[in-house]
Amino acid sequence: MTDTPQRCAWCGTDPLYVDYHDTEWGVPEYDSRALWEKLVLDGFQAGLSWITILRKRDDFRECFEGFDPERVARWGEAEILRALQNPGIVRHRGKIEAAVTGARAYLEIEAAEGFSPFIWSFVGGRPIQNALTSMAEVQARTAESDSMSKALKKRGFKFCGPVITYAFMQACGLVNDHMIHCPQHARVKALSPAG
Repeated sequence: MTDTPQRCAWCGTDPLYVDYHDTEWGVPEYDSRALWEKLVLDGFQAGLSWITILRKRDDFRECFEGFDPERVARWGEAEILRALQNPGIVRHRGKIEAAVTGARAYLEIEAAEGFSPFIWSFVGGRPIQNALTSMAEVQARTAESDSMSKALKKRGFKFCGPVITYAFMQACGLVNDHMIHCPQHARVKALSPAG
C-alpha cells in the first residue's frame, strides 16, 4: 500500500487519456466557444466511449471548421454529406445535423445572454466541489444536469440528455468529480473562484 496520491482510475494508463485527465478534465472552462465544442463532442460520444472521441478530436476540429459556430450554423446538405464521408469522425447523420442546429441555438444564446453565463447559471456560476472517495460515488446525472438538459433541448439542442450534460459538466469543471485522493482534485479546486 502506498501513500502516494493516485489519479482517478477511469483514465487508466493510455497516455492520451492520462494527459486529458491531468490537463483538461474538470478544469473550469469559461470560454463560450470552447464550451460549445465540448458539448458537441459529448453529444457525439452518445453510445461510445470518450477515448474514441478523444482520439478523433483533431479530425472533428478540422471537419467542423475549428468548431466555429458561425460557420457551422451556415451548413447545408452539401456540408453534412461531406462530413458523412469523413472517416476521421463519427459518421452519424443525426449527430452531425444536431451539431448544425446546436450551432444556430448557440448563436441565439450567445447573442441574448452569452453561452458561458447560460451554462454556468446551472451551478450558480461556481463549480460544485465534490469530495468523492470511490468511483461508486460518481453520479450519472444530477438535478443540475437534468435542468441543463431540459433548457438546452428547449433551445433546440439535441443529444444532450441529463447523462450527457453531466459528463459535459464534469469535463468542463462545472463539477469537480476528481477523486479526493487524485492530485488533480486540489489543483482543480484551486482554479475555481473563491467564495
